[in-house]
Amino acid sequence: MSSLLKSSSSIVLNTLVIKIFRALTRKIFVLACAASLVFQGTVSAQVSDVIDVVAASRDKLAGCEGPYRFDAPGLTPAPKGYVPFYISHYGRHGSRYAWNSGTYTVIKKVLDAATDANALTERGRRLYEDFNAFYLEPLVNTGDLSDLGMTQHMEIARIMCESFPEVFKDGGRILARASTSQRAIVSMNAFTVSLQKNAPKVQIEVNSLHTNLPVTNPTGAPKEIAEYYEGEVLVPESTRTFRDRMTDYDAILGKLFTDRGFLEEIGGRRDFVYELFNLWAGYHNYCDGEWLEDIFTKDQLLKAWEVENYSVYAGHSRNRYRMIPLLKDIIALADEAILTGEYKGHFRFGHDTIVNAFCPLLNIDGSGYEPDKPEDVKYWFQNYDTPKAANIQFVLYRSKRSPEILFKLLRNGREVSLPQIKPVAGPYYRWDDLKSWAASLMEAHPLIQR
Repeated sequence: MSSLLKSSSSIVLNTLVIKIFRALTRKIFVLACAASLVFQGTVSAQVSDVIDVVAASRDKLAGCEGPYRFDAPGLTPAPKGYVPFYISHYGRHGSRYAWNSGTYTVIKKVLDAATDANALTERGRRLYEDFNAFYLEPLVNTGDLSDLGMTQHMEIARIMCESFPEVFKDGGRILARASTSQRAIVSMNAFTVSLQKNAPKVQIEVNSLHTNLPVTNPTGAPKEIAEYYEGEVLVPESTRTFRDRMTDYDAILGKLFTDRGFLEEIGGRRDFVYELFNLWAGYHNYCDGEWLEDIFTKDQLLKAWEVENYSVYAGHSRNRYRMIPLLKDIIALADEAILTGEYKGHFRFGHDTIVNAFCPLLNIDGSGYEPDKPEDVKYWFQNYDTPKAANIQFVLYRSKRSPEILFKLLRNGREVSLPQIKPVAGPYYRWDDLKSWAASLMEAHPLIQR
């Protein structure tokens, strides 16, 4: 073997060893974090009764398509002498029409073809009639924020002002940024209008610049300014394989069609059942009515939820290291606020794809764990934690008696844990401890492309 070949072989082997070592290191890290949950006495990340939890709630069955739930319990009082002075936030847009026109056009195409083929059951004919009376307005408004979406963000801002009045009472500056999508911009506007109403002394700046996309929508940033960090999350099985393994297509389709041969000529059964569940999950975000509620059995809905939950994990959570620019922005702007006191809050408005990746990056409630089996994903990652208007809030506290800055983290108004960091008390952590952990994370996942 030539020296060149030997050198090349050595490089390949060393690269492989490094990748394996880093993968094992990450696995050990998340296992250690999960173990520390139990050791520290905080809430366990593993939701062993997740199917029962989902079965009890239509909104949770709808997963990421479910509307925001204003059901957070009361907040834990801060350690003595500490008061809140700054909030950093990332929020998903509020309730919208289906993001993809296919939710309406695929169903329309199939029902029309079934009618032409005289292949509809009685329940199928009722669906055809109801759908034809319904679909045009949602189709035209595909992707747009609904009235409910605006109401959600206005209420979230109101609750924030009510919960943390010390942050806003003396005025100060607020910066709000949105991704360039209509639904994120309108969500930001609804939130800031309510914030101004409930905290009239603050000065609010808003924008939706493309140059903000590495922060507001990191995976959608223009390639010229996008940042890529080393790190990969392995997905145990393809979404399509898992979907086909979990879904009883014949039972679902048999309720609507007397014959299903025509489906293969217009795209197949998978797309129709997928879009039908999407419609069921999301239509309450923009209209009332119960006309879809008997389409699926409870068992079919539970399996559909598990499939969609896994799909979100496989499609979004695997991008967690792409969220490092967002984490860097949160830390940098908070440090500036700590130093100068000029800004009282920084608010960012974007998408579920970001929230679903950012929470595992932070390892909120142990969600950074990477299951080896697709069936186990649901115990560690739950898409119902990212409903419409889902939000993450870092609330910072200071005391005249101590130089230490504390913070707590809220997801959808609920206090959550960061098991990799030792809390000071309850859900309260040292800000410097978060920064130290973040520095270690960034060292393990360096920038590889910009």
